[in-house]
Amino acid sequence: MIHCSVAHKYRLLIVLTVILTVGIIVPQRSLSRAGEQQSVIHQLRIYEIFDNNKKAFHDRFRDHAMRIMAKYDFKIVGTWESKKDNRTEFVYLLEWPDRETMADRWEKFLRDEEWIKIKKETGEMSGPLVGEIQDRTLYLTDYSPRKALAK
Repeated sequence: MIHCSVAHKYRLLIVLTVILTVGIIVPQRSLSRAGEQQSVIHQLRIYEIFDNNKKAFHDRFRDHAMRIMAKYDFKIVGTWESKKDNRTEFVYLLEWPDRETMADRWEKFLRDEEWIKIKKETGEMSGPLVGEIQDRTLYLTDYSPRKALAK
């Protein structure tokens, strides 16, 4: 028989109680969240842009696209420029309440007459401003430290 002090047995009992409690409560909280509606989704957009007319792209996005997107409740969390495989990329992150809103607002933005006119005019003046476009919808994990990123 193994001899243990009373203090050692007490510490062991506390540790086992904590392990069992965490093992039961944490999975239950995760399961209860799994059925809940996600609070927000994020959309990651990556545009290939060209160094020879990069300024024209940034001018158009900053001065026109962002303003028109705001009319349709686009929440732009942040914008970045990146280099990958000798390509210049413009990256931005959007926040949406749900997929349906995202699809609806993109449809409205792309049909906006002012945006169509600006795209046509800037394309005629500067040539193509955007190459390949990548689009990803991001869903938060239940352990994400922040549920919403936009202010």
